[in-house]
Amino acid sequence: MNKTRLALPVLAATAALAIAGCGGGGSSSDLAGFAAPGSLVFVEGTLQPEGELASNLDSLAGEVAGVDDLGGLIVEKLEESARDEGEPIDFAKEVEPWLGERAAVGFAKLKDGELTDPVIVVETTDPEATEAFVDRQASKSKDPYRSGSYEGIDFQVGGSEENAIGVVGEDLVVAEGKAGFEQAVDASNGESLGDESQFQDAISAASDGSIADAYVDIGGLIEATAREAFKNAGIDLSEATAVASVLPGSDQVEIDVSADAGGETPPSGDASKMLGSLPGDAFAAFASTEFGERLSKALDELDASGIPGTLEPHQLKQGSGQLGFDLDKVAGSLEEVGLFASGTGKGNLGGAAVFTTTNASEVSTAIKTIGLLVRQSGTPGVTALSGKANGFSIRSAELGPKPLVIATKGDRLAIGYGLPQTLQVLVGEGGSTLAESPEYKAAVSALGDTPISGYVDGPGALRLARALVPRSKTGFWEAVPYLKAIRYVAIGSGSDGDLATAKLIVGIRSN
Repeated sequence: MNKTRLALPVLAATAALAIAGCGGGGSSSDLAGFAAPGSLVFVEGTLQPEGELASNLDSLAGEVAGVDDLGGLIVEKLEESARDEGEPIDFAKEVEPWLGERAAVGFAKLKDGELTDPVIVVETTDPEATEAFVDRQASKSKDPYRSGSYEGIDFQVGGSEENAIGVVGEDLVVAEGKAGFEQAVDASNGESLGDESQFQDAISAASDGSIADAYVDIGGLIEATAREAFKNAGIDLSEATAVASVLPGSDQVEIDVSADAGGETPPSGDASKMLGSLPGDAFAAFASTEFGERLSKALDELDASGIPGTLEPHQLKQGSGQLGFDLDKVAGSLEEVGLFASGTGKGNLGGAAVFTTTNASEVSTAIKTIGLLVRQSGTPGVTALSGKANGFSIRSAELGPKPLVIATKGDRLAIGYGLPQTLQVLVGEGGSTLAESPEYKAAVSALGDTPISGYVDGPGALRLARALVPRSKTGFWEAVPYLKAIRYVAIGSGSDGDLATAKLIVGIRSN
């Protein structure tokens, strides 16, 4: 996508939308009326926050960045940017009088992995004053603009990126080039994203009180090859959509997501008990239910299709049966899965995936058989495990300083990097659990009635990142002072009818 360098009205709208907006209960379809039908991404929010939302945003800005007046900082940066572009402005006198309540940005297509064909729409309270401002800015731009007209609507096109800017009705519209502007005008007069039932159904699930709502056409974003890969696993995402809403609090930021997987049954179940049982020193952990159902479905597809040049169709399950275990029984017996990672640097980084099973004997037989075959194959570095857990480990230079461990104990199967980490989730050795951590308890509390399914310890994750990220990555190190404010990231998931729902909360540390 071409880098879109926009005049100040657009900078004002998008910055306020992304940083200092306040929502009033989900997007309307009015601004979506300028987006081309079938647009892949559409973000809308309300400008100029007031009341509690404004207070919460200022509180967050103060905790994270030490900023007392977020709105004032945004205006300062916008005016600075305008001066650098050779188009100085006085925001309070020249923009604020006509700036409306809502703004939006949409992207119509995906090309080479990047969103393209952007259109930005800003509501105005005084279209004539807006037109005068656009004409004034265009006339003094160091990169010339040219006047144009389409369907009786005057606009300016030019600048360093050939953007087209004009007022359509009571809205300011900015697009890439003359063709993009004309496309927005055509959408406003005919078929648009806002008219599509898929968009209307998705955006209706947006949360009240958000600072911004984002609509995503998931199926449209997935390239054809990826979509076929999902289909081969029995998942059709061609009609899948999602909407995300961002809600600020005084000491947290919440993102609510509702997704329609195009007819796929949304996941259900509560994996919080599994998550809470994972090691307390984990800097990241996730858990999920119904793993066996999803694995069985994927294995059925793989067995039916095979792997070209490696595995003939219907040989996977037949081969496991000849080895003495039933692959269907193993996969179908798996219930919950939990994953965690721990460590403070490259030398002690480790983690594991742990599964609960309803058929411990079948799973144990499968692991013993696989371990025996690996040892008999002459693979170096393979060691049988017994005693506290049964299974095997593999050491190699490619794996690094720790072994890959596959082992079972009771109703649990673990695949881990590092023997202590693996034994910890199998037999409970090595310390406390997440459920005993004060920060984890705070994350659970923040999610309320939504069961927790993912957790990131802010200080722990940052500590590891600082140990691993080289100083040459200046972007990360510039962000470190702000990342220090993150206490935790909590992820909860559930369902609402045919919709899969998720909630992500970033807890902010008080100064």
